[in-house]
Amino acid sequence: MFLQKIPISKLKEVAFVFLKLGTLGFGGPAAHIAMMKEEIVERRKWLTEEKFLDLIGATNLIPGPNSTEMAIHLGHLRAGWTGLLLAGVCFILPAAIIVLSIAWLYVRFGKLIEATGLLYGVKPVIIAVVLQALWGLGRTAIKNKLLAFFGLISLTCAFVSINELLILFGAGFLALVFHWAKNFNHKKLSFLNLTTSLFILPALRATETQTSNFGLWPLFLFFLKVGSVLFGSGYVLLAFLRNDLVIAKGWLTETQLIDAITVGQITPGPVFTTATFIGYVLGGFWGGIVATVGIFLPAFIFVAISSFLIPYLRKSSAAGAFLDAINVASLALMAAVTWQLGKTTIIDLTTILLCLFSAVLLIKFRVNSAWLVFGGAIVGIIFNW
Repeated sequence: MFLQKIPISKLKEVAFVFLKLGTLGFGGPAAHIAMMKEEIVERRKWLTEEKFLDLIGATNLIPGPNSTEMAIHLGHLRAGWTGLLLAGVCFILPAAIIVLSIAWLYVRFGKLIEATGLLYGVKPVIIAVVLQALWGLGRTAIKNKLLAFFGLISLTCAFVSINELLILFGAGFLALVFHWAKNFNHKKLSFLNLTTSLFILPALRATETQTSNFGLWPLFLFFLKVGSVLFGSGYVLLAFLRNDLVIAKGWLTETQLIDAITVGQITPGPVFTTATFIGYVLGGFWGGIVATVGIFLPAFIFVAISSFLIPYLRKSSAAGAFLDAINVASLALMAAVTWQLGKTTIIDLTTILLCLFSAVLLIKFRVNSAWLVFGGAIVGIIFNW
């Protein structure tokens, strides 16, 4: 299995798709996953919506950057173990190169480049892309009234800022309670218990650096720890980095940290490339490389492990109920994030029209979202010239 021969055409396809998504993927994990759904499920037919939903649920159960883990999963499904590595690297690479370039300019000139105009036009398009994906995935995920109820409860919890993991596992275990009540025959569910443990427990303890002295090895270990244990949004990442790098170690100033988070938000691809920027600021080119490898390496490992488990989850009716509820809760979290992004994005007539026009082109004419992102960027730059 590990040595299966993959056609070069498939590897080229995987590389092309994820280089494109990594280059044009503005808007964070929800937007990235929406673009993957459009490109891979709808246009290229690599897998069904049901399978895609299972992968979303699985990535939400493990630490690390969800959209990167989705890319890794999809590469594995398309082209085996070589595809797993290729998809992840190609999705990360464009953002890492862009962030390294910005970091070089930042260190040289002491300030960030201006990108507000570009984002002004891109973000309304991203809202439309995510809404289209949520609509399509929601129709597949909400199979019955009970799952609709779980989705509504999860969405409510997301809006009152309950922890993402509590929402996901709460929905999953609530589904198990209903399943047990419906099928009260005490079927063995030890496999499910083992599965959920395998998703979470490996990441609970990671190597800690015990010194505040900067070096490439401590830098690598720190970001390896972050990639191994971090669940949640970019705001969780901000708190994590501030507590360790600013307060505990004193490697960064508050201003440098905010600039690093800003770069992660204004560039395409994974938000975790914030680590690339920090690494370069602290240790130059090799610091950027070391930090990038450290924070993304656990994602490859967790996906490789969990890829074996997902098919078995579907074979158990109880585990299937658990995963169905996780899928619905994941979409609820995506919807909540999209609402928050929309409040700061749809701010005037131009952004309203951009969002509506993009939605029409996506739904009625099936226009590739990559072209819409490019067009939104041009409109944004023109309107903010």
